Amino acid sequence: MASPRLHRVVGEFAGQVTVEHKCFALAPTRDSIAQKFGDARRAKEEILQHWESARAYAKGEIDIRVERMRQQPFDYPYSTPGLLACKAAEMQQGQEGHWRYFDALQKAHMVDCLNIAEAETLMQVAGALALDLPQFARDIQSMEVKERVWQDLELAWHWGVTLVPTVIIDEQWGVPGLVDEATYRRAITEVLAG
Repeated sequence: MASPRLHRVVGEFAGQVTVEHKCFALAPTRDSIAQKFGDARRAKEEILQHWESARAYAKGEIDIRVERMRQQPFDYPYSTPGLLACKAAEMQQGQEGHWRYFDALQKAHMVDCLNIAEAETLMQVAGALALDLPQFARDIQSMEVKERVWQDLELAWHWGVTLVPTVIIDEQWGVPGLVDEATYRRAITEVLAG
């Protein structure tokens, strides 16, 4: 949900702002969600409570389908497969490809309520974006993509990122959480003003 807001604000600063996407995983492994919340069932329910709050804050920007996800038979998806997929898209189409893939993956996750930890879903999203699917399949499994995700995770830990989304501006300003456009606009304006 932060992404559409960031798209709009960055558009207001045409030519002055470059967005560089980095990966951060709140739940990097299949077991990490259950460990954090006690078990997979409780994890899914608590995370969906966060979805309820986000839906209220989003005010119609995105149709977050909490009940539909609650009814899905799978555990709440862990982060790493989606992060690898975003980096694989970035390998083909640069930062813009990363952002496009991320947005499409968020829709698959929060609106379509698909299991974004499954390779089939990741490939489906890549196909919808007209990525080179054989190359995408190779990249998502490649050591280079895994290393790039790991480097991003290390950078996020260095910056003290503990919340998704977090927007880092000019490697100095951290804007954590789901915020309004005015907050992004103010932070960018202050950094540009020096």
